[in-house]
Parts: sequence; C-alpha cells; structure tokens
Amino acid sequence: MDTRESLLQGGDSGLAVKLGKSQESLLIELVSGLDADNVMPKKGTRLTASEIGLLRAWIDQGSPWATGVTFARPRSLNLLPPEPVAKVSASSPLNPVDQILGPYFTEKAVPPGAVVEDRAFARRVYLDVVGLLPTADELAVFLADERTDKRTQLAKRVLGEGEGYAGHWLSFWNDLLRNDYRGTGYIDGGREPISSWLFNALRTNRPYDQFVADLVNPTPGTAGFTKGIVWRGVVNSSQTPQMQAAQGISQVFLGVNLKCASCHDSFVNDWRLADAYSMAAVYSDGPLEMFQCDKPTGKTVASRFLYPELGEIDPTADKAARLKRLAELMTAPTNGRLPRTIVNRLWARLFGRGLVEPVDDMEQPAWDQDLIDWLAQDLVANHYDLKHTLEVMLTSRAYQRPAVNLGEAVSKEFVFRGPAIRRLSAEQFDDAVGQITGVWPEKAALSVPTQPVRASLVVADPLAVALGRPNREQIVTTREMAATTLQALELTHGQTLADRLHRGALKLTEPGMAPAPLVERLFRQALGRPPSPVEAQLAAGLVGQPASAEGVEDLLWTLAMLPEFQLID
Repeated sequence: MDTRESLLQGGDSGLAVKLGKSQESLLIELVSGLDADNVMPKKGTRLTASEIGLLRAWIDQGSPWATGVTFARPRSLNLLPPEPVAKVSASSPLNPVDQILGPYFTEKAVPPGAVVEDRAFARRVYLDVVGLLPTADELAVFLADERTDKRTQLAKRVLGEGEGYAGHWLSFWNDLLRNDYRGTGYIDGGREPISSWLFNALRTNRPYDQFVADLVNPTPGTAGFTKGIVWRGVVNSSQTPQMQAAQGISQVFLGVNLKCASCHDSFVNDWRLADAYSMAAVYSDGPLEMFQCDKPTGKTVASRFLYPELGEIDPTADKAARLKRLAELMTAPTNGRLPRTIVNRLWARLFGRGLVEPVDDMEQPAWDQDLIDWLAQDLVANHYDLKHTLEVMLTSRAYQRPAVNLGEAVSKEFVFRGPAIRRLSAEQFDDAVGQITGVWPEKAALSVPTQPVRASLVVADPLAVALGRPNREQIVTTREMAATTLQALELTHGQTLADRLHRGALKLTEPGMAPAPLVERLFRQALGRPPSPVEAQLAAGLVGQPASAEGVEDLLWTLAMLPEFQLID
C-alpha cells in the first residue's frame, strides 16, 4: 500500500482491491476478520466496524488518492552529504561548535555559563583522550602555564600521545568491533582477533575512511571482524557469518540495526528481511537463500548495498569484487551517513549523550542538526582525521561547561546544557588504581610497545566485568552508566580490588616513613589536588606514625571509593 499503483497491482495472493467492488476485494476480507487465522493487521489493534465501512466506501468510490501521497519508506535521514552550515564563520574567534550552539542556547534559554577550572579540565582531557589521570607533575605544569591558549595546547599534546591514545580507545573499538582476547570461538578457531591491527591503526591515527575500508574489505589483520563468531553446533540463520557481517557493518558504521530484519521484516523500523539478506549476500560465496524466522523461503537474493541510492553492487561479480565495491560505497563522498555516525559516537563518548539518540538509530534527527552536519563535513574535509574532530570537541566551550547530572531517566525533551557526569569505565578505573598503587598487570594479551600494561590490553577480571566491561560476544556501542548492586558489592567486597590495594600498600610503604608526604602524594595523584587540612589530619591518622602498610591500605580504599575519584565531572 505504499502507492495507489502498488496497491492496485496486487501481490502473491492476487489483487488486493477491485475498484468499485469492495465486496470482492481481498483487502476488505482480511481486515473484516472473516478468516480468524488470516486477519489484517497482523499486529496491533484491529479496524473497527466504522473504519472498515470507510474503507469499503473508499474502494466503492474508485479509491481516490491525492497526488504525491505515499506510505512508502520515508527518505533516510543523515544519509546524503551535509550542506555547508551558514552559522560557522572562519573569521570568528569562537570554536565552530560554540558558534553553532550559540543560537541553540538562546532558543532553549540556556545561560551561557562559566567553564570549569583548569584542574577539572585537565582531568577530563586526560581521561577522555588517554584514559589516565594526569600525574601530579603534568598537572602542575599545566596549572603554571600562563598562555591564553593553554587548554588548546594541552588537548593537542595529549592527543599526540599515540600509545596512550591507542591504549585507551582500544576498549571503545573492541566493544564496537566485538574483538577480545578470549571467549566464545577463540579456542576452536571460530573467531579471529584483530587486536594488533587495531592497536596500530589507533596508534598511527589511521584515517577513518581507510580504517573502515580495511574492515569492510578485510585484510589478513582485519578479517576477524567480518568473520564474526562461527558458532559451534546448530545456529539460527540470523547468526550465520554472512549475516553477522551485514549486521556489524550496518550497526557500527551506518547506525542501522538490522537484527530484527535478519529474521523477518522488522517491527521496530522500516528494514525488511530482503534488505538484510541482500547486504549479507555481499559476503556469501554463492547464492544466499532467505530464511524467515529460521524457515527456508526458497528465495535467493542478489547482493545490494543497504542504501542503493548511493550506488550499486554488481551481483554477478565475484566475492572479491563485491567486497571492494562495498568498501568504495561505504567510504564514498556521497555517503554522508559514515561521517555522521562516527562523529555522533565520539560526541556521545565525550559528552555522555549523542547528538542523535539512540546512537544506533541514525534515522533519527539530531537535537542540533547543524552541529552534527558541520562535524561530519569537517571530518571529511580534514581527511577523516578522528583526532582532529576530537580536538575540535575538546577545545570547545561546550566541552568545558560544568558537568550536568542527566540521571537515569531518558527524556525525549533533552536540552544540552553541558557534558554529562560520567563514571570511570572499567578500564579507566583499573588504570587509575594502577596509577595510585603502582601495581599494574604483568603481561598484555597482545604484543604492543606500551608500558605500563593497560587494562584494555588484558583479559577481563571479575572487577572489570562487574564495572561493565562486556564479554564482546555481541557488538556493544554504549555501556550503561548507572551504578548497580553488583558493582557496589565488587568494589567493597571483591577480592580483585582488595588484592590490588593490598599489594599497592606493601609497595608504597617504607620503614620509618612519615605519613604527610605520602598522603600529599596520593591525594594529588588520585584527585588532582592536595588534601584539605581536615583531610590531611584524618588521612595521617589512618596511615599511622610511622606509616604502616595496613594504614596505607586503608587510605587507598578511602580514595578509591570517593565519588571524586570514580566520576568524570
């Protein structure tokens, strides 16, 4: 029923409507419920007698249909390349993000607001870019800097730490690309890691279009992503390797959820079974038969890009040619969805909420369309340099605004007022504990030139799992920020953290050590500030005179449990 023409054409069951003869029209028979086993609509509320009467009258009158009216799938949002954003002027001293948000704040009656102090800004930048707390020395140098552009210079310098950047953002991409170091499929060869390639791509800041092309048209180092998990035993048809590839590429790079459409025409969006199978067919070695709810249909599908208006894939070409063409379509200048999807993910990472929400539904409008359009356009203009985009975000006043508690309720009337208060990720918390205790993992799961060994490089332990690190048997694009009972129990009673803090206390304690210098050092490293007089007195009482390992351990517990330590605000 997309158009009058398609309605009158009919389908597999014959004509749906006979003009002027509603009593002979299959459509009326179906909506009337004459056959209890075959009633339209299949889901939702049935038509009332009055509504059926209106439909009968409409058919009897010849089914008039106004020109231009269609029930077809609407034009996809965020798909075509964005137009230049008039709100941005190259001659303005303001960051482009702030130029765009100026009218937004005025419209929403959001006060301009001050920016956070230098300590808070430095902590945000270090944790967001390299996943580590600034050291006391690094923070002291920044605080003493009197240059007017010192925040911009700090962002540039921290973004330049290639190994630190890779060690932190590895977790983000491991979640997105379903990459891990052990788990389902790795033992029997049904899954291949891409860890070394991924770390090096991040360390060298590989341009994002090339990054995507390498994953879509796999090289030996990247094949694990599109291979997915080759499950042992009987597998649902929606989880074959080809379908996993289609789902993964669509979700991660295009912000499209094909999981429902991999089994049947989706009930939650406009994607159809044929769409998912056509995308999966690109990765098939031969003709790909469609299965509906795990039942064979007897129909095969040809390879087709999810958005055919952006370009075609020759279904008669061999697999290598099809993959090459898919990579070209994904990274073509005509594909405005690719840059919008990644800048939306980066914004959500830094600000706690995406410009488009949910981040995996890029068919939704952004809360500021000009902003996502400009960020996407700027990314492409700067050769898909993700660090450039991060720098633009980090140096905006929007990023430097005081943090906002968004709470757990999801509001449709969201108004941006500043970055959200965020909890440290599992890996950030683990690394922060390593920084204050000096106790780090002994061995990484992959061979990379980074010391100390970061939490992102090792197999998840019980603490990391409790704090939200996923098992990566499915793609995870966002981690939950709300605290859980499991986390509270693991943080206060878990053996993993207890062992770390105990070993850290033994490492930090020296015979005859005075408590004051140690207390000062631990506060500066953990919280980025010296203790207040009251805190110094209480902490010295915990540590003892001279300092004892038991007392130092108590202080480490105290610091690690503080919201000031566990939150990015």
